[in-house]
Amino acid sequence: MANIFITGISTDVGKTLVSAIFIKALKADYWKPIQSGNLDFTDAHTVAHLIGDQNTTVFPHAYALNAPMSPHAAADLENKKIKIHDIIRPKTQNHLVIEGAGGLLVPLNKKHTIIDLINKDDVVILVSRNYLGSINHTLLSIEALKGRGFSKIALVFNGKENKSTEEIICEKGQLPSLGRVDQYKSIDAKIIGIYAQKFKPIIRSFLCL
Repeated sequence: MANIFITGISTDVGKTLVSAIFIKALKADYWKPIQSGNLDFTDAHTVAHLIGDQNTTVFPHAYALNAPMSPHAAADLENKKIKIHDIIRPKTQNHLVIEGAGGLLVPLNKKHTIIDLINKDDVVILVSRNYLGSINHTLLSIEALKGRGFSKIALVFNGKENKSTEEIICEKGQLPSLGRVDQYKSIDAKIIGIYAQKFKPIIRSFLCL
């Protein structure tokens, strides 16, 4: 079974959307270790809504923080300290999709960032959204991952197509793209189902399943 860590080049680039597609395609379980903000309707709630009635286990957060801020800052407001050794992965006999918070170098505390939550044997999916500056942000994220020794990495693009941007990122980053999710005004379970079927053979091939 595979552990798949979904991260992004920044915040609001589509990590939760891509997580839902992977969960639906693989019938995987889901875990977001740290949630900052909107605790009444978290990313876990969004995922559960988008995958419909699929029998997926959504594991509880290790930390659930009220403020929509970087985890270290949100924790400080609640007089808490995020301790990385307290962030223990749930045990499952299923594939596990793990969603990060923000980008790779978002601080958890004075020492650790989101990238420290990724295990060496994880499959890492980097979500990139096409906007001015996204080439730089994506290539820097790729360098950070490769610099830490991660080797099983792939890209997923989200939003309006920009062939020039996507091609140069894949070429300079020397990573494959598993595909792109088009831009929609709203996303529902039907759209997730369509993309899950589209991505399923590509994902399974990349994971060697």
